[in-house]
Amino acid sequence: MRSRTLGTHDGGLTVSALGLGCMGMSQSFGPNPGDRDAMIAFLRGAVEQGVTLFDTAEVYGPYVNEELVGEALEPLRDRVVLATKFGWDIRDGKMVGTDSRPEQIRRVADASLRRLQTDRIDLFYQHRVDPDVPIEEVAGTVAELVAAGKVAHFGLSEAGAATIRRAHAVHPVTALQSEYSLWTRQIETEILPTLDELGIGLVPFSPLGKGFLTGTVDAATEFTEGDIRRRIPRFTEENRVANQALVDLLAEVATGVDATPAQVALAWLLGRRPGLVPIPGTRRLTRLAENLAAAELDLPAGDRESLDAAAERLGIAGERYSAEMQAMTGL
Repeated sequence: MRSRTLGTHDGGLTVSALGLGCMGMSQSFGPNPGDRDAMIAFLRGAVEQGVTLFDTAEVYGPYVNEELVGEALEPLRDRVVLATKFGWDIRDGKMVGTDSRPEQIRRVADASLRRLQTDRIDLFYQHRVDPDVPIEEVAGTVAELVAAGKVAHFGLSEAGAATIRRAHAVHPVTALQSEYSLWTRQIETEILPTLDELGIGLVPFSPLGKGFLTGTVDAATEFTEGDIRRRIPRFTEENRVANQALVDLLAEVATGVDATPAQVALAWLLGRRPGLVPIPGTRRLTRLAENLAAAELDLPAGDRESLDAAAERLGIAGERYSAEMQAMTGL
């Protein structure tokens, strides 16, 4: 598995070219797998396939995803990079708002360390910007955790350019996590130039458009109870019909390079910049192997250009978030 480096401060953070988003093992995409042992085996199998970056968060579950990742990877700790997140007010098992007060960040760090069964969080993200806590206080608190050896690198998630700059001035930001794919490109205008200027890496989540860019979701797909896509405007039946043309083009390009639509979508993304590490999520080793093979796919320049042109020409129907969810981002 090829490697990439996130950020430039102190040499950055070197990880596999694709990481693994672990959220879907505990929430958001339909019924959760009931076989915990199978998920532990899957996570360990991902390490054997070359994945080194594993992404989780206290809010996934909440808490149970960190516990799963911790149990699975503790025996392999010296071979993996663990990324988790803070920033939510969680009460009675539900997220009720943001909370990035310094005392809360410290509490979350200690709790996450216990659940992950480790003495160091390799990459600690603020999950969403807290409008009630200056980002300088957040960055300063994480800097204290770095000095204490509890955290190695500081990250932000879905933050705007001004917030990134303010945080980075207090303590270097190693990586920004934000949604980025062939059908979600809002960060290209202002965010990506800011990352390039400051030497910050990018970790795109939902690089396969929450499954849509794989070609396995269409207008006839019925999402089960608990599937987050039931609440996302882009996944209404009408918008799935409107967006099908982009997936059809992915399939056409994939046929020409002997690949799958998912591999083409990931190869397109990997080609955008070297300091970028997507974290597609899956629960199956066969799907994981398919995703990882995208790192070896040399997508011809003509195909990249045709995908870019088509995405601009066709446009994307539907917002990526509900208005409530979008209000929590800095974009």
